[in-house]
Amino acid sequence: MMNSITLKRVFLVGVNALLIQTCSAQVVVAGAKSTIPTLTKDQVASLYVGSSFVLPNGASVGLLDQPDGADVRKQFYSKITDKSASQIKSTWSRLTFSGKGTPPKEVSNSADVKKQVSSNLSDIGYIEKSAVDGSVKVLYTIE
Repeated sequence: MMNSITLKRVFLVGVNALLIQTCSAQVVVAGAKSTIPTLTKDQVASLYVGSSFVLPNGASVGLLDQPDGADVRKQFYSKITDKSASQIKSTWSRLTFSGKGTPPKEVSNSADVKKQVSSNLSDIGYIEKSAVDGSVKVLYTIE
């Protein structure tokens, strides 16, 4: 038989898991009028780790990043690349130093990502799924 402390712990663990699941849903987006096609997880990962600098159709793409240290950024890199945001930052430092790439442009928040992709139709970024509105189109959903 469970005592009240055990029941409270089980309840809190369940609530915590639900909150993590709710907060962690993210999407990769472009402007609503962009011609960028939907992407796969591998395509998104290749772009954000600097192993590819163009879309599958050969078109150039601008990458947007959330602020360093932001939870949305940590979750994005963990789920897309299976690496931490600091590991990705190190990768981009090496690419930048060697002249082989430029890291994604850091913006201040999801609203800024939406604003940037709406005005620069070759840009993509990632935001919380709950922030999706008519100004963006979803290219990939991260669950």
